[in-house]
Amino acid sequence: MVKAADMMIARRADTRARADFATWKMIAKLNGASSLPTEAQNFLAGYKTLLGKMNEAEATEATIRLMYETYYKEMGGVGAPPEVRSSPAEPVADNVTAFRRPVARSRPSPPSRSSAKPQLPVALIFACLIVVYVGIRYFWR
Repeated sequence: MVKAADMMIARRADTRARADFATWKMIAKLNGASSLPTEAQNFLAGYKTLLGKMNEAEATEATIRLMYETYYKEMGGVGAPPEVRSSPAEPVADNVTAFRRPVARSRPSPPSRSSAKPQLPVALIFACLIVVYVGIRYFWR
């Protein structure tokens, strides 16, 4: 019987193994394998030997399984790592959405002059502030 904690560790280990392998594989394709840690280089070397014996998908899964077992033990998993069901990769037929022009919205008509609030011009407001300032200064003397 697998405990919930062990199953959580197993999921995290599997996710980490898949992410690390994809990252390391991409770095190796970009000729940067020498900058990877020795553990990553060892896993990639094992992957290359597996490629000679089986096809790419099987070699990838075998390498990820080996990494998963290693990570499971590192993360504190007890006993043999449980089987983690990964979601089957469904082939993506087309993930492109056709562009559709948004529906033109009619602009609201501008409010008529009679119903709109009268706006005071900025100069008039400024002039009123000056009159108030001068009045206060004059009366406080």
